[in-house]
Amino acid sequence: MAIRVALADDNLLVREGLRELLEGEGDVEVVASCEDLPSLLEAVDERAPDVVLTDIRMPPTKSDEGIRAANQLRETHPNVGVVVLSQYDEPSYALALLEGGSAGRSYLLKEHLHDRGQLLSAIQSVAEGGSVVDQRIVEALVSANARAKRSPLSELTSRELDVLEELAQGKSNAAIAASLFLTKRAVEKHINAIFFKLGLTEAEDVSRRVKAALVFLAENR
Repeated sequence: MAIRVALADDNLLVREGLRELLEGEGDVEVVASCEDLPSLLEAVDERAPDVVLTDIRMPPTKSDEGIRAANQLRETHPNVGVVVLSQYDEPSYALALLEGGSAGRSYLLKEHLHDRGQLLSAIQSVAEGGSVVDQRIVEALVSANARAKRSPLSELTSRELDVLEELAQGKSNAAIAASLFLTKRAVEKHINAIFFKLGLTEAEDVSRRVKAALVFLAENR
């Protein structure tokens, strides 16, 4: 039985190109072609596709409609797979797509659409409840994870990061204590731990505070 696919992209030429690409395969049937998020959600209700193949940005806001569609369909039509097509290799988009679970979800870069086999494989995979993420995105995620592990801030606890964030705003220990509902003594202990973990134990106190703040701001710019 052919996999029923609903297409969604605000560019008519892209939609027709995808339709032509997919309908050349006997295993895929395009049952809907949509130009925005509302019409896509309506088509899913009316045409009951197995898979939605959608652009990441469409009207009405042209921001993250593809991801919003995937998240909404997880609640309303949990058996519908979603392949999001994007020109953005920023890992945060893929993570937003997979935040609620990776089953039946795929994130592919548009630059690889010339590879019919990759696209059809992703459609087949999500139809069966699998997941596919473009190799470029996987590599970016691995790289970002490696950078995070090298970051000096990765050694800090969540509470120490809270204290450091307050310190970076130029607050005194007393002000930090009041903001985080801690005792002044607890703040002092956290700050000493921060200085130790950031290798700032030898500097003067004012210099240590400035350097610690600079590390925080540099990592969160």
